[in-house]
Amino acid sequence: MAPPPAPAARAWPRHRTAARLADLTWPDLDDRRPLVLLPLGSCEQHGPHLPLDTDTAVASAVAERAATRLHGTLDVLVAPAQPYAASGEHEGFPGTVSIGHTALNLLVTEIGRSILRWAGRLLVVNGHGSNLTSLSTAVAGLREEERDAAWWPCAPKNSDAHAGRTETSMMLRLRHSAVRGERAVAGPTDPVHLLMDRLVAESVRGVSPSGVLGDPSGARASEGERLLDRMADRLAEDIRAWRVSERGRLGLPERRPVIAPAGGGR
Repeated sequence: MAPPPAPAARAWPRHRTAARLADLTWPDLDDRRPLVLLPLGSCEQHGPHLPLDTDTAVASAVAERAATRLHGTLDVLVAPAQPYAASGEHEGFPGTVSIGHTALNLLVTEIGRSILRWAGRLLVVNGHGSNLTSLSTAVAGLREEERDAAWWPCAPKNSDAHAGRTETSMMLRLRHSAVRGERAVAGPTDPVHLLMDRLVAESVRGVSPSGVLGDPSGARASEGERLLDRMADRLAEDIRAWRVSERGRLGLPERRPVIAPAGGGR
């Protein structure tokens, strides 16, 4: 796939800078009980053409865009992103760093307990589907402790599974220079539920030697902008409504299959 023209050539809409926890001092938080958005991503292979932090970059962008939409109506802060999570199904590729589900469960639990000592609510904005096994368990545990926590998935409708057109379009918008368009190749394009048994048994590398599940052909930064904005709109709406399921999921679930983790505890 030849790389499209850099998006710098067109005038993208300006997005207000979100209020970031990392920019504050402790007196700035006196007498406040903000909602804290914690972007949760991964450090894992995204084919030969996308950077390892793709999931983290997307989760961070969606969280920040949603926070700007809520500016002036809710006290919302975006926490520093957590880039290491449960990516065991991608460990056949160099660059992937997975802490596994046991560690991720503990990590989200302890981060949540700490943040909710001073914050009013915590929302984990998740950019990597396979985190859900431990993320939902950790958030449900926090809620059982009467802490107001929830999670929300960055999952565009009708998207392909991994490093295909959807994620390539979003990264062309977010960080065009990091996308190696000349290296992009198509992987298996079957729906994920048809590949699930092989993914669990063989991991991603056994199913796709390139690491791509989908086809990045036709990806465009303009499409990435639309996808990011739609997710941010939906996230902001779900935050305003604040309806949380028994599993800790904020808002109405999207019907999208999630790649199951390969290997016990990873």
